[in-house]
Amino acid sequence: MPLHRLQRRELIALLGGAALAWPLAARAQESVRPRRVGVLMHAAANETDAQARLAAFVGGLQAAGWEIGRDLHVNTRWSRGDAARLSADAAELIRLRPDAVVAGAGATTKALQLASRKVPIVFAEGIDPIGGGCVESLARPGGNTTGFIALDYSLAGKWLELLKEIAPQIARAAVLRGPGTPGIGQWAVLQATAQALGVELKPVTLADAGEIERALAAYARDPDCGLVVTASAASLAHHELIVALAAEHRLPAAYAYRSFAAAGGLISYGPEIPRLYRRAALYVNRILRGEQPGDLPVEPPPGYELVINLRTARSLGLEVPRALLMRADEAID
Repeated sequence: MPLHRLQRRELIALLGGAALAWPLAARAQESVRPRRVGVLMHAAANETDAQARLAAFVGGLQAAGWEIGRDLHVNTRWSRGDAARLSADAAELIRLRPDAVVAGAGATTKALQLASRKVPIVFAEGIDPIGGGCVESLARPGGNTTGFIALDYSLAGKWLELLKEIAPQIARAAVLRGPGTPGIGQWAVLQATAQALGVELKPVTLADAGEIERALAAYARDPDCGLVVTASAASLAHHELIVALAAEHRLPAAYAYRSFAAAGGLISYGPEIPRLYRRAALYVNRILRGEQPGDLPVEPPPGYELVINLRTARSLGLEVPRALLMRADEAID
């Protein structure tokens, strides 16, 4: 057989095989669709701390082997602390048909649960998830929701103890708390601690900026006053204002989050929030690879950090006890 006829026959066979293989390869490529994850944040997009939390989450996904923008898309919604917008953002994220969604602080978990009881939900900053009706139990959450606890209510008493330790002259303290079950739970613990320390408490429910300004201005008229700011999405939304008002009225203050101390607050004691978001990424990775959220236990925070702002202490004329300074994880100066 002539050589050119053999080459032609082989070429036709080769092209025919490629033609058959191409649809199979194309179908295989189409079947491996990019996964999608939603993130619902109860904060403004321009908040540095909120961006740090999102970055920690995305970094955790990348460390687990996901390439963002290629095999995994992350859609984020920022409600800016607006309850009405929070519900709308939750519904919008669910309409994108994500494979999983992450809930930030505040009422984000409940908003997502109202939007869907099927899409897996991982909360990164849970407070009393059983009492709040988010999960059935910590060991076996059940349903479509699991996640990580940012703090338990017993921590609230520690804020008042630290405030009294760094500012022993305190005889009364305003307590800025968020609305709902977490705010009430933290308030109850603070009341018990206040009785033991001989400190009179005044609750102030966090609302709008104007109400916070009026309440603290009125309260600061009395001598020997202090301030405790509990853990809530509302306090985070107003953290710069609250720190500025504490400085203006010379109120020694204890806070639940490091971001307050970093912004000029006196002392903070609470979880390392970005670390919780990185752990949430590990749960999302496991869900994307086939595990069910109801089978993943709700986990406690890995620990708490104590931060003292020495500049603020000096501006208030306070001398930080050496024993307290030695326990601090960070001293800002």
